[in-house]
Amino acid sequence: MPDKSGLPRLEPVGREQDRPSALVLVLHGGRAHSRESGEPKRLTYRRMVPFARALSRRGPAVYLLRYRFRGWNAPARDALRDAQWALGELAERFPGVPVVLVGHSMGGRAALGAAGASNVVAVCALAPWLDGSDPVVQLDGRTVLIAHGDRERWTDPGESYRFAVRAKERGVAVCRFDVPGAGHFMLTRIGVWNALVRRFALGVLGIEPVDPVIANALHQPTPSGLRAVLHGAHT
Repeated sequence: MPDKSGLPRLEPVGREQDRPSALVLVLHGGRAHSRESGEPKRLTYRRMVPFARALSRRGPAVYLLRYRFRGWNAPARDALRDAQWALGELAERFPGVPVVLVGHSMGGRAALGAAGASNVVAVCALAPWLDGSDPVVQLDGRTVLIAHGDRERWTDPGESYRFAVRAKERGVAVCRFDVPGAGHFMLTRIGVWNALVRRFALGVLGIEPVDPVIANALHQPTPSGLRAVLHGAHT
């Protein structure tokens, strides 16, 4: 439940819908350790606003989550706890409506961790911060896309690859893309990042046709489906 500050908090993006047919929950990044308030709209939050707005214009109801704290704060895993709270809120407000989780960095880790909620159908994790300790069992029955820039300096793309391998071995529908020329903050080739998120989320929700590039990667065996290269034509 939210504390006295009103956090965690779901913030609608675009037009609010009373009876949406699909939902997207967007989780921004943060820090490994910080008990600072999640109230200020820092760059980590603002970075995800264009993704949320682009999705909201295509039909689903979209929400950005404001965490209680900036940090993951292991073993508390505060961002994951807040994501789980948010999914419970959405399930109560909109029973039976499917949710796609979209998260960046720490938010990507929280999205992957929270995927076991009954209303989640898919996860899109952008440059997720993983350390080898994250489970994959919660991904059963979900569709998962992971993407990392090949100029990543803040998180380890090798960890996301190994995570994807473990999920694939379990039978999860997972693909993973390398984005050439892009770094952690997605400032370079932002159009490619945005198109990837949009096509994945809208495809799994049935709002748009399934993207053939993503579909092909999902069906490829390891390692090809987990080391797919996202070229500039995918915009």
